[in-house]
Amino acid sequence: MDEKPTPEAPLLPYPIGKLPQEELSRLLARYTKRDQRVVVMPGIGKDATVISFPDRYLVAKTDPITFATDQIGWYAVQVNANDVAVMGGIPRWFLATLLLPEGKTGLAEVEDIFAQIAEACKELGVVLCGGHTEITYGLDRPVIVGQMLGEVEKEKLVVPEHVLPGDDIILTKGIAIEGTALIARERGELAGQVGADFLEQCRSFLKAPGISVVRDARIANASAVIHAMHDPTEGGLATGLHELATAAEVGMLLEMEKILIFPETALLCQKLGLDPLGLIASGALLVVAPTGDSAKVIAALKREGIPAAVIGKVQEREKGVKLIRQEKVEDLPFFSRDEVTKLFTRNES
Repeated sequence: MDEKPTPEAPLLPYPIGKLPQEELSRLLARYTKRDQRVVVMPGIGKDATVISFPDRYLVAKTDPITFATDQIGWYAVQVNANDVAVMGGIPRWFLATLLLPEGKTGLAEVEDIFAQIAEACKELGVVLCGGHTEITYGLDRPVIVGQMLGEVEKEKLVVPEHVLPGDDIILTKGIAIEGTALIARERGELAGQVGADFLEQCRSFLKAPGISVVRDARIANASAVIHAMHDPTEGGLATGLHELATAAEVGMLLEMEKILIFPETALLCQKLGLDPLGLIASGALLVVAPTGDSAKVIAALKREGIPAAVIGKVQEREKGVKLIRQEKVEDLPFFSRDEVTKLFTRNES
């Protein structure tokens, strides 16, 4: 007889955003089966799966784009490539499932998305090698589910199991690059509050500083010993740190004053009542390295024009994931859903 959900399980429907971590963990434990060739099984904070072949590993990732509509094809390639790169892999092959709304989709809209995908693939040296496209009942916006395949030499694989107490936690660029671009691109009416030029500057965050961390990850992994990398996305930097701590089974101590928040991001969050720590954060890379190697990583990144700084330390698991803010130690906030979802739910109400 099948096991029934526990009485403590939350009642459906879930809110917009990721499934609660405890529920996802339960489902993965119940429904996934180990295979000797699967080197990295699914789990919280595991960016991609890794499958063993005789001479190398295949790194495989799937991720959807559901919030953005502008440049959705370009987004899909970049975010999937990021999660291959943080495992130490090189993105190689991309597949895309395009689900497009009926009554709103013609040849021009479809070709525009294909062109975006092609542009992003060209930038990263990736080949579009398959997928599926259809007009779908019940959608009010396009949805893309991307699948990225990459490869990595076995000795270059980066997994969070290597993280140790005392390691440094490095953040590249700043937060929340994707959230800033997404808000500006999807909420043009904000020009009346912050000015058209300011909003255009925020839109440009998509490509400068940019939401890709493929280059960041490659430079970091080549510069020194790396114990882990993670791409904080939905749920922002705070959720990304919690995910990484869960995957590595460690605690963390972060310093708020060392986390770079772009002025543009800070102003948008202030206007909209959002917390930048929980705002979708593609474009930043978390790197965990031994204290003796973190300076090499930061120097290598900075030589290539990528800002980076140590924002905290790994500590023992029982100490929890903490944040020093205004000289007080508190629990690092956990965001059960991304701050940007507030804009979409407000829009529906």
